[in-house]
Amino acid sequence: MIVDASLKAWLALSLTHGLGGEGSRRLLKEFGSPDAVFTASISSLKSVVKADVAAEINKGISDGAIAPALVWLEDDNNHIVTLADSDYPQALLNIPDPPLLLYVKGRLDLLNRSALAIVGSRSATPQGINNAEAFAKSLSDAGLCIISGLAHGIDAAAHRGALRGQGSSIAVVGTGLDKVYPAANRDLAHALAHQGTLISEFPLGTPPLAANFPRRNRLISGMSLGCLVVEASLQSGSLITARLALEQGRDVFAIPGSIHAPQSKGCHALLKQGAKLVEAAQDILEDLGGSLVIPTQAVNSEGQDSALLDHLGFDPVGVDTLSVRCGSIFQSRHEPEQR
Repeated sequence: MIVDASLKAWLALSLTHGLGGEGSRRLLKEFGSPDAVFTASISSLKSVVKADVAAEINKGISDGAIAPALVWLEDDNNHIVTLADSDYPQALLNIPDPPLLLYVKGRLDLLNRSALAIVGSRSATPQGINNAEAFAKSLSDAGLCIISGLAHGIDAAAHRGALRGQGSSIAVVGTGLDKVYPAANRDLAHALAHQGTLISEFPLGTPPLAANFPRRNRLISGMSLGCLVVEASLQSGSLITARLALEQGRDVFAIPGSIHAPQSKGCHALLKQGAKLVEAAQDILEDLGGSLVIPTQAVNSEGQDSALLDHLGFDPVGVDTLSVRCGSIFQSRHEPEQR
């Protein structure tokens, strides 16, 4: 792939040590483009950024610093999208701190599709996993792209469900795109790279630093029309995404759960604060102004185990109690047939 000088300047600006997003935006406002920034005098640079940053920029574009990205771009599935590109997610232009550029692996066409964020607990319950997959599949079939963070639990379930639908899925990650975190989701990341999209604002080689994940959450919410929280404890990072969604003027939805489950406490707190209670994907589509009809898709209601799940109910239950409730089921299914 031939990379033009303009993209090299964007890359170099994004990799300038000590600059950051705010400083980059000030420079672009002052000089108009990254190319102009790198040709500006050091005195004019100092009028916008600190002296040490100005001196770093005045050295010019370092081929060594941008070389890893240029090698990465040789893969046709890899892209870098800057603020000046038409493929850049337009929704991010409306948040306070849009990234200077995004590393993208996969489908560029998804970056500006109508989207919904689905987030939740890493330590999700089986019911939460099923709900996330079912909602994601239905909403994806209705044409929404589902955005999440590739974490264990609800995030991964949302991606899996969405990839089975028509709208596909985007994962916003907190590492460089040459790394997969968590490693257990490597197969899912590969599926997203081929059927959906992975994006990151962090340079290649960036490890999974704790501070990166709350930061990437603003992109998950910022690219979306709304944010659905499926399960979340009161300390869940998903509540950060929900708060950011509210600050960005997005709708926040939550699925209620058992009053006894720690994974429901965060959702219930959101509902008390004004989040919209949803029981079906259609609730979200109607609230967003969608007119598509979602096919009725019962969760865990098919197959031989449906009677057992009916007896399980919605609150935690001990094995002994469950055995008493559905003893007749076990008997009919496991006793030898009398002839």
